[in-house]
Amino acid sequence: MRNAIHAKTLLAALLVAVAFGCAARDPLPSWNDGATKAAILEFVAAVTDENGTDYVEPAQRIATFDNDGTLWVEYPMYTQLLFAFDRVRELAPQHPEWKTTQPFKAVLEGDMKTVGESGMKGLMEIIVATHSGMTAVEFDQMVTTWFATHKQSRFDRLYTECVYQPQLELLDYLRANGFKTFIVSGGGISFMRPMTLDTYGIPPEQVVGSSYVVAEFQINDGKPQLVRMPKVGFVNDKAGKPVGINEHIGRRPILAFGNSDSDMQMIEYTMAGDGRRLGLFVHHTDSDREYAYDRESHVGTLDKALDQAEANGWIIVDMKNDWKEVFLVR
Repeated sequence: MRNAIHAKTLLAALLVAVAFGCAARDPLPSWNDGATKAAILEFVAAVTDENGTDYVEPAQRIATFDNDGTLWVEYPMYTQLLFAFDRVRELAPQHPEWKTTQPFKAVLEGDMKTVGESGMKGLMEIIVATHSGMTAVEFDQMVTTWFATHKQSRFDRLYTECVYQPQLELLDYLRANGFKTFIVSGGGISFMRPMTLDTYGIPPEQVVGSSYVVAEFQINDGKPQLVRMPKVGFVNDKAGKPVGINEHIGRRPILAFGNSDSDMQMIEYTMAGDGRRLGLFVHHTDSDREYAYDRESHVGTLDKALDQAEANGWIIVDMKNDWKEVFLVR
C-alpha cells in the first residue's frame, strides 16, 4: 500500500515539475530522487498553486523544524550539553563543592555514564548552574565564542558546520515558495538564537525553544540589563512543543519536521489541521557519513514514531538512502 502511494506521489511530482518547467533546476540537489523527495516537491507545488484545491495563503505557510538531530548533529551528545560540560570545567575552581557533588563530579571526571544516570533532573542542574549568573548579552557572547572555537570530535568540524546540507536546501526551497520557517526545539532558546540566522537563515524571533533559566530585568549601576537567573521557565519538548508553537507563532504549521519521539506531538498537532499537511522524521541510518541510531538510543530516540508513521501518513526520511550529502558542503 505504502509503495503504491509513493509511486503515485512520485508520478505527481514529475508531472508538476514538467508543467512548471522545474526539471531544469533541481531545488533539492542533495536529496536523492525517490518517493520522499517527490512527496516534498508535490506538497509544496500543491499548496502554492493558486488554482489548485490545496492552495494555502502565504501567511498560513508555516513550517517548523526541530533542531537537534533534524537540522544538525546530536549524537553522541546534545551540543548544548557539551557546552554546559565545558562550562562546568571552566567554573569548577569557583565551586570546590562540585568535586564531591553529583552530577558535577561525574562531569569533571569525564564519567558520562553517571551523568546520564542522573536523568533529566541532573542535566537540568548542570544547565541551570552553567547558564545563569550573567547578563543576556554576556551569555550570547559566550555562546557565540564557543560556536566559533569548538569542533565536533569525530568530524573535525565546527558544530555550526555539522548541519545537514539537504535540510539547508529544504529551508531555502520553502522560503522561496512563501513559507516562513521556524525552529521548534527542546534546546535552550538563548543557546540557539546566536547561531540560527547565519547557519539556517532563521532569525532569532523565529526560534521557539526551552527557557532553562529566566531572564530578570534589573538596573545595575544605572544600566538596564537582563540578568539570567537560576530558575527554569518553560521546557519546549514533547507535549510542550504544540504549546510553544501556539504561544510564540500563533498559527498551526502545515509542515513539521523532527527526528525523534519527542517531536511526535508537534507533528500530530500539525497534521490535525485542515487542508494539506506534511509531517516528516529524519531516521539516522548512516553510520559511515554520520551515525545510525533509533529505538535504543540515549539521544534522539525514534521508536513509537517509526511504528506509527505509515498509519499516520508521516514520512520517514532515510538518511542513508534519501540524502546524497549529509553535512554542509563547504
